Amino acid sequence: MRAFLVFISGKVQGVGMRYFIRKNALANNISGYAKNLPDSRVEALLIGQEQRINELLRLIKEESPGFVKDVVVKEVEVPEEWLGKFEIL
Repeated sequence: MRAFLVFISGKVQGVGMRYFIRKNALANNISGYAKNLPDSRVEALLIGQEQRINELLRLIKEESPGFVKDVVVKEVEVPEEWLGKFEIL
């Protein structure tokens, strides 16, 4: 199991991006959260199998609502408090 902190920029707030991420995270057994940032980006914590996370990242880049300009991914320690759930903050 791995964890990644993802920052998505572009036209990504007010278009259903967090709900799109949550729906697809749950479908791929990925835990974590998605939240809007004050600088108009969306931050997502994705915890799960790397192959499933990569599929979710592909969906975000290619099929998500709005317009994704950039996706920055940083591996982080697995925060156990987020295991087994996915929340929109």
